[in-house]
Amino acid sequence: MFQDKIFKLKGKVQHYAWGGYEYIPQWMGIQNTEHKPYAEYWMGAHPLAPSAILTQHGELSLNQLVHDHHAEFIGEKVFQQFGELPYLFKILDVKDMLSIQVHPGKAAAAAGFEAEEAAGVKINSEFRNYKDRNHKPEVMVALSEFWLLHGFMQKDKLKQVLQSVPEFHPLINIYGDGNYKALSEHGMYMPQQEVNEMLVPLIQREIQRKQNGELTKADPGWWVSKLYENEEEWENIDRGVFSIYFFNIVEVHPGEAVYQGAGVPHAYLEGQNVELMANSDNVLRGGLTPKHVDVGELLKHTIFEAIVPNVMKGEQKENGEVNYSCPVADFGISKIELQQNGSYQNTANSLEIFVVIDGAMHIKGMTKNLPVSKGEVAVILAGETCHISTDSHVLAYKAFVP
Repeated sequence: MFQDKIFKLKGKVQHYAWGGYEYIPQWMGIQNTEHKPYAEYWMGAHPLAPSAILTQHGELSLNQLVHDHHAEFIGEKVFQQFGELPYLFKILDVKDMLSIQVHPGKAAAAAGFEAEEAAGVKINSEFRNYKDRNHKPEVMVALSEFWLLHGFMQKDKLKQVLQSVPEFHPLINIYGDGNYKALSEHGMYMPQQEVNEMLVPLIQREIQRKQNGELTKADPGWWVSKLYENEEEWENIDRGVFSIYFFNIVEVHPGEAVYQGAGVPHAYLEGQNVELMANSDNVLRGGLTPKHVDVGELLKHTIFEAIVPNVMKGEQKENGEVNYSCPVADFGISKIELQQNGSYQNTANSLEIFVVIDGAMHIKGMTKNLPVSKGEVAVILAGETCHISTDSHVLAYKAFVP
């Protein structure tokens, strides 16, 4: 049906409250006249917000095209394995902290989805945990200095935190010799009044320390202060604050990546990134959010062990490509960075999405040529061989099925 195998793609903006106001509009080359938060830019075929493909027949839904012409768009092999485009690609601008969260594994997601279906919980209900049957491993590559919480800190480090923060002294015996589960459950199920009594004096002290210039972003108190320094009300302190002290605080520099598998508790704190995940919207939340929090479900799927964060620099391939290795079949991601007269050759195994972060490039396919510049996205269909070049420089990220 489609003679062309290369198209421009139009993604969908998500205006979540935690998003920034400038980064994504500036990248897209538009004015944010309504002063809305631009949190995420979705590129993919997720039914909640499918992208559009710009064709000679007008704008067509990628979701519908994958459904109707799967062999042509994503390839027969990928369709047999996944039944859909198995990934969702995003650009994120995190101005305010995201919720503490865990993603379920595949079997757990399927079981949870079926249970909520059987219980009659509507798919769009705010109390719904499982929006689909899929797992949601994800990888992020920083576009700016990026900060996140990622997994529990090492045993001795956490013990040191409990000993050095006076308010946490009652937790020392609960934690014992590294009982992450007991410590987490205690914090999550503590009566709100006790949470307030424990955390209010700590937060007030941290705000004072931040104002005195005693804290940096590597300190939990910096983020706790950011959460509460403009608050008037001190009634319902979010128990997600515990996690800021118990998890690793990780700084990621532009071009570095972090992979997050099922069960690893995490939260994005600040910055911009490109994010690639399995085609799912299953999130179990544990705090720092006005959204639905299901503590029991969260704890059931959390990995209660220390994690040493693996910040990936990526593996240099030939002709300007850097690949970030992810242990899943659903997706792969690489950075394409070319200087003047640089070039990159590529044959797509599946539908591949190229998002241009900076500069401009020229894609020469077997039947079509397409210029793509900053703020634009290109799609290359399964089986197409193309040649990418630039007159000046280009920084792009590619999502694909390995």
